Amino acid sequence: MSRAVTIGVISDTHGLLRQEALEALQGSDHLIHAGDIGDPGILKTLTEIAPVTAVRGNVDREHWARRFPETEVLEVEGASIYILHDLKTLELQPEAAGFSVVISGHTHMPKQETRHGVLYFNPGSAGPKRFRLPITIGKLMMKAGRISGEIVRIRE
Repeated sequence: MSRAVTIGVISDTHGLLRQEALEALQGSDHLIHAGDIGDPGILKTLTEIAPVTAVRGNVDREHWARRFPETEVLEVEGASIYILHDLKTLELQPEAAGFSVVISGHTHMPKQETRHGVLYFNPGSAGPKRFRLPITIGKLMMKAGRISGEIVRIRE
């Protein structure tokens, strides 16, 4: 019997890693940062929770950010996850390429929807407050080939 795997998903920290985000991500088996990191120290802190896969966002322009790709693929429990910062830059058909999940950030708006059998998941923004959008992270739960997503509000 396979065990459930939890992937914590965070995006758009813009240099601010809140204690509430760290607490909400505890217990994750893996973490994904979907870009606009803002400070490499954030990723170092996140690795204290679980291994991290990160992509570079449009504000990650400094020298340290060059080591992170614009897109990444993560294989977890037999599922392929495609990660990029801005969904508008997606240059492939995830369903044709065999991806189960597409993770993005950029909009600061948490959202999840399934299209053509692919879960499109944006955890929203965990960084500085923008407009009236909530401060959120996301979680993906994977078990026995099933994937479900949850948006976790950590602050109004």
